[in-house]
Amino acid sequence: MQTMTIPSASAAPVRRRETARLRRDSRGRTGCAAPRPAQVGRALALAGLALFMQAAAVVAQAWPARPVRVIIPWAPGGSNDGVGRIVFQRIAEQYSQPFVVENRGGAAGTLGAAVVARAPADGHTLMVHSASHVGNAHLYKSLPYDTLKDFTGIANLASQPGVLVVHPSFPAKSLQDFLRLAKARPREIQYATPGNGSAPHLFMAMLTSMTGVDLQHIPYKGGPQSTTSVLQGETQATFSTLPNALAHVQSGRLRPLAVSTPQRLGVLPRVPTVAEAGVPAYEWNPWIGVLAPAGTPREVGERLHADVQQVLGREETRRGFEALGVEPIGESQDAFRTRIARDFERYRKLYSLIEIRIE
Repeated sequence: MQTMTIPSASAAPVRRRETARLRRDSRGRTGCAAPRPAQVGRALALAGLALFMQAAAVVAQAWPARPVRVIIPWAPGGSNDGVGRIVFQRIAEQYSQPFVVENRGGAAGTLGAAVVARAPADGHTLMVHSASHVGNAHLYKSLPYDTLKDFTGIANLASQPGVLVVHPSFPAKSLQDFLRLAKARPREIQYATPGNGSAPHLFMAMLTSMTGVDLQHIPYKGGPQSTTSVLQGETQATFSTLPNALAHVQSGRLRPLAVSTPQRLGVLPRVPTVAEAGVPAYEWNPWIGVLAPAGTPREVGERLHADVQQVLGREETRRGFEALGVEPIGESQDAFRTRIARDFERYRKLYSLIEIRIE
């Protein structure tokens, strides 16, 4: 490591214009005036900054110095797991150290998040989580971490679109048909979700709050179960995440009415967005992203972000994401962190609508 030597003030030659600074001591000897405290402070601050920048550069160059833990706070097989493994399998190819994926599922992702919050902020512990991470701050009465202060956003990976689907026998052929029926038959139309506070629950809560319709919520224990309930005619509709509904839409077993995204989806180009279908300003597109403990070196975060952008640009990544029913999102770190803060407030408002809180 390079070091920086601060010149001593007494080592510099005394020039004629500096004689005014000479002083005599009690014995009549002369010498240079002592440096002022402010000058010493500035010199030390500059030296400290230089050393900090050198140390940060060394940290970034040396990273990763050991295996990197990638904690996915969900069970294997879901969207978060699939996206995380696709991305970090390709990132690991660039380094000599392995990236070890650990599934730490439970309590809507809060158990794994707590592990990451307690980990050293050195870039060797990462987390692949969804937007429910910020939602949990409003769903749970207390958490063992601060959602905004204990984590930093590294990179957005993908979006998890929602699609409003109904059973083919249901009379609505469009979103406007669906809303007209719902207004004519308050609380008669039942919609399924994977549970209270889930993304499909929030998709529909936002729609009902913006349109004034009154539907009956039927929560199930998971996404496949809620989708199956519509397939079997037990319920009439679900605002499903795309992975749980896509195959059934493509086979004709479910009828899509609208998608939650701001633009139409490449895999369902004929299905309009909710905004296009008559509910202006509706847009809900939950993300899956990489986060790290707060205080992770900025240079490491920037390096990881650049690696992620490179992976997201590959055709095989796009195909892998498409198979999962998610879409890649390439945005800057600042944009991702702004999104996290914005969604924190958005979830707070949505959870107040559905009036649910877990002790």
